[in-house]
Amino acid sequence: MKKRADQKRYGTKMIEEARLEPWPNPSPGKPYLIEMTAPEFTCLCPRSGFPDFATIRIAYVPAKTIVELKSLKLYLNGYRNHHISHEAAVNEIIHDLEKLLKPLWLEVVGDFGVRGNIKTVVTARRGKRPAGV
Repeated sequence: MKKRADQKRYGTKMIEEARLEPWPNPSPGKPYLIEMTAPEFTCLCPRSGFPDFATIRIAYVPAKTIVELKSLKLYLNGYRNHHISHEAAVNEIIHDLEKLLKPLWLEVVGDFGVRGNIKTVVTARRGKRPAGV
């Protein structure tokens, strides 16, 4: 069966409409570490248009809110057709998460696949990690 050109797949529509969502922290005032890994991150090279593949690692100590995981998944999938450098992608992700969550501490690492014989790992951090977390 042939898909009509004007029909969008439901996943594409969900990604296009995605917005990061905060959720109340279930344990405010008690510092703890949240770590998430997105091993299938893709974006497009702003120069060549070829795809770049990465594992994005996010770690943070929440304050009043945490990020809802489905919204994070859809947000990250939104980069797949975005022409952006490795450095810009990591810094945009940390900016958006910091703005949304206002965490005590936040780290985003983009571990990009080898491209042109060069491996790139970009790390951005915000705040001071509380002792013991």
